[in-house]
Amino acid sequence: MTDIYPSYLKLYETGELKERVERAYESLRECSVCPHNCRVNRIEGETGYCKTEEKVVVSSFFPHRGEEFPIRGYSGSGTVFISYCNMRCVYCQNYEISHLGEGRLYSPEDIAGIMLYLQEEGCHNINWVTPSHVVPQLMKALLIAVEKGLRIPIVYNTSSYDSLDMLRLLDGIVDIYLPDVKYLSKEYGRKYSKVKNYPEVAKKALKEMFRQVGNLKTDSRGIAYRGVLVRHLLLPSDISTTRKVLEYISSVSEGAYVNIMAQYYPYYKACDYPELCRTVTPLELKEAVEYALSLGLNVVKD
Repeated sequence: MTDIYPSYLKLYETGELKERVERAYESLRECSVCPHNCRVNRIEGETGYCKTEEKVVVSSFFPHRGEEFPIRGYSGSGTVFISYCNMRCVYCQNYEISHLGEGRLYSPEDIAGIMLYLQEEGCHNINWVTPSHVVPQLMKALLIAVEKGLRIPIVYNTSSYDSLDMLRLLDGIVDIYLPDVKYLSKEYGRKYSKVKNYPEVAKKALKEMFRQVGNLKTDSRGIAYRGVLVRHLLLPSDISTTRKVLEYISSVSEGAYVNIMAQYYPYYKACDYPELCRTVTPLELKEAVEYALSLGLNVVKD
């Protein structure tokens, strides 16, 4: 049972969690929370690429039963959908949230209340969705929630454009990482997600996540309590550079767990790019899954 005890509780008991929160919050003063390094003072209301000040815009929160089974389990994953994003994917299916910022402002105290509510609803975990640009605020919310009785694992659900410094502050706080590795092409990262050096950043982030928590681990019911589950969204015509992505995952951690997702649909501005203006074929999915299996990866289905 020791391994199932959320790791952040140990940091809380030693006082380390509070120290980590203070260190993270300092990064908001000349913002270096994500790889954009905008250097704006978010404490004073300035905004950079993510359009987010100190308070966090949350679009919704509820027990999510649409995630992979190890994440959703039988009672749902306690998802907190953070608005805005540090990427601008032209095909984003949640663009109203990630690009337009639908939702309302919440303080860390408010978010702590949300997490406690989701625990009371019986959720297996707290699932921070799109957290990369608001890590300090979520860490502060966690500290407040722990003081009031939060006792379930944290899921860090990200597009993998993460700061290594922030990830290192999360070492011993996050139990389950759920990174979506989009492509290993610098050109595609800039063209379709509007960010610099996506492959370089995502590879380092993924390596750090595996260093912290290793491969996915589940309890006797098949519900995850620790580890990494990598998502990879297939894009038409191999824009997702799927073989390169799978090869890299395999090189980082033998037998890693991956979910190869084929639900792509040309949302938002995707059809401004003819190569993105179609869905993925069954053959593209079949070939991707077979290649993953040939590399010894564990393929998880939704």
